[in-house]
Amino acid sequence: MYPSRFQYEAPRSIEEAIALLHKGGGEAKVLAGGQSLVPMLKLRFASPEMLVDINNIPDLDYLRVDSDGTLRIGALCRHADLEKSMVLETHQPTMAAAAPLVSDPIVRNRGTLVGSLCHADPQGDWASVMVAVDGHIVAQGPKGRRSIPVSELMKGPFQTVLAYDELAIEAVVPAPKGVAAGGYLKLERRVGDFATVGVAVAIETTDGSVVRAGIGLTGVGGSTINAKDAASALVGAPLSAASIARAGELAAQAAQPRSDHRGGATYKRHIVSTFVARILNEVAESKGKAA
Repeated sequence: MYPSRFQYEAPRSIEEAIALLHKGGGEAKVLAGGQSLVPMLKLRFASPEMLVDINNIPDLDYLRVDSDGTLRIGALCRHADLEKSMVLETHQPTMAAAAPLVSDPIVRNRGTLVGSLCHADPQGDWASVMVAVDGHIVAQGPKGRRSIPVSELMKGPFQTVLAYDELAIEAVVPAPKGVAAGGYLKLERRVGDFATVGVAVAIETTDGSVVRAGIGLTGVGGSTINAKDAASALVGAPLSAASIARAGELAAQAAQPRSDHRGGATYKRHIVSTFVARILNEVAESKGKAA
């Protein structure tokens, strides 16, 4: 099937892109990597009147760490750039663990983290990871810029709080308060498939005690789930068998899975608790070896 007719625009500045989105009046779509949008166009699940291709806008493909430790990822930074970068290995291990698990190599070569977040697929990998690391996006519109926590970005399946004339220009992850650790685990039927269950865990420790924790869940609800109670159960003490088990239990309770051809709801909750425990046990074991 071919896409319906649309007007194609290729702006060369952020301001020009925003002006085009405003002109589109809610009937324009942004094209960055296109790995989610193009299939939707071909299947006519999306039929925008205008396509705004931002790939000609310079200096949006960055991945950098500011002097204060803040991580910034531009709107045109590809999944493959994140996968190959040593920056994530040293600064955000949860993100480093997720990068090679995003779809397949072909998609990773073109798709973008910021685009994935704005697509708001409940089974997308990056949203739960960014929730776990307390990330936010910076959006720019006719009235200027604003910061939106990723935990508040998605308001439902494939829906975000972005205004029709706002452009997400970067994703930002704050500097860790302590030593960063964590991971991402994904249950998929085959390599490159959407997650049946995805779990992202990020913790930060000082003198062995957890000072911050985040747990994000993919594929077990109508949107990405921020398992706040599970994360809070880890803060204020070193990781222990009891705190790890409690975090897994609370994360499973936070999940809202439906039974389908991929598995029953009870099974998916079990996977959530198992993945949380597995990631945390691996972190605890690595810290024990380091000590």
